Order: sequence, then structure tokens, then C-alpha cells
Amino acid sequence: MNNLEVVIDAGHGGTDSGAVSSSGVKEKDLNLQIAQYMYDEFRRRGVEATLIRDTDETISPTERVNRILAAYGDNPNVVIISNHINAAGSGIQGAEGAEVIYALRNDSTLANNILQALGNAGQTMRKVYQRRLPSDTSKDYYFIHRNTGSNTQPVIVEYGFIDNPEDLSRIQNNYKNYVNAVVDAVIATENGQTIPNNPNGNFYIVQSGDSLWSIANKYNTTVNELKSLNNLTSNTLQIGQVLAVPGSGEGGATSANTYTVKSGDTLFMGNNE
Repeated sequence: MNNLEVVIDAGHGGTDSGAVSSSGVKEKDLNLQIAQYMYDEFRRRGVEATLIRDTDETISPTERVNRILAAYGDNPNVVIISNHINAAGSGIQGAEGAEVIYALRNDSTLANNILQALGNAGQTMRKVYQRRLPSDTSKDYYFIHRNTGSNTQPVIVEYGFIDNPEDLSRIQNNYKNYVNAVVDAVIATENGQTIPNNPNGNFYIVQSGDSLWSIANKYNTTVNELKSLNNLTSNTLQIGQVLAVPGSGEGGATSANTYTVKSGDTLFMGNNE
């Protein structure tokens, strides 16, 4: 994870409001709120991050790309997250849920992990996909994919539909949970892990200073139950391992706590704090 660098884009801004709900909520404002919290959360986790805009600013596509590439260059350890809220448009009723769009140059691993994490956090999962430019199908449709180098990993995260009042309410009430899920998914992918399908919405990315024994206590469960939930056949853990946990413990289903084991730790080691 030491090599991971994240560029966080708040879509639209300034004179470009993006989609607007029937109640007047503007996509650009939600995107900025999400992006600012995401920046703080990555930094809290010790991940190097850059925020493309932190005010209600008009940014052209060219300038947006320039800022993205100026942050950390065109490198494979760079993840670009462009935050958006979807809109189904007139004549379409009830569209809901999250989508993740990834670049033609990348595989779907990161995008799938993000969508699964959002599903675990309680949002409806729609799809992961790529989109091609109609005039040249060898190129990406979206400039955030097409023009951000050849090595970076850009994803567009659509958290839900602004023109569906129920979906909009879920986003407004749960955006921090959704951001925590995306952050978890990015870190898990960097560590070579897959986000488990856990309907309870709880999982830990195991980090230094704690053990599964302490995590089991926190979530009022047992080590054996954790092993069963995660299909573990050994008591040995790997640094960066993603662990599904049942129910709501002290941190609740939306806690952003993360844990990592040190080399040599086992399931039965006590709290090292």
C-alpha cells in the first residue's frame, strides 16, 4: 500500500452543475461533499491522495486532466476516482443503485471490488462496465478514462440516481458509508485482495497492531466463526487481508476501522495496542 497514490475528482463544478434533482439538489455539490470526505479518509488511512477541486470551481476537461496527471504522473500505482451521481433522464422511472465504469486499458478487478463494497454498504449494485467512443471504438468514451495516460487506473463511481428521490435520500444519508466502502475497496485491491460478498456490510482490511482475536471480540463473535465466514483453513493471516465480519459490533456496520496483522501474527494473538 506504500506505493498507492490516489487522485480524487469531484465531477462537474462551477457553471457545470451536472444533474439536478426535482428538489433542486445539484450533482456538483454532492460530488464535492463525497470527494472531500474521501480525501480525508484516504489520508487518515496513510494513503497519499490529491483532491482535484475543493471548491465550487468550473474546470474544463483539459484542465481537469492536466491536474490529474500533474498529481502523481502516468503510473500504474495511481488510482483515479471520479465521483458522480447518475441520472436516468425523463421518461425513465425508478432507476437506482451504483455503477462503476473502468478504462479499456484496465481489467475489472478494482471496479468489481468497489461495486461489491458499495453493495455491502447497503447500496443497490447495478453494473461494472466499460464504454467505447462511437467514432473510434478503440478509445474510451469518457475523457477521464481516455486522456489520463496509459498506465493509471481511472474509475468513474456513480453512487446512485439523483432523479430517484429514494436513491438520492440514501446517498445523502449514507455517503460516508459509501465512501468508506470505496476506500476499503481501493486499499484491498492494492493489497491483492477481493472484497467478500457480505450482506451484513462489515469487513476489515487487516493491518498492523491488531489481531483477529480482538476483532472477534469487537464484533461479539468468535475466532471460529470468523474462520468459517471467511473460509479460512489456517490460523495464519496475511498483511492486508480482507475479512468479512458478522453483525454490528462497537463500530457498527459502517465503521471505517481497519486492521493489519504483523508478520508472524496468528488468529489467537491478543490486542497489541
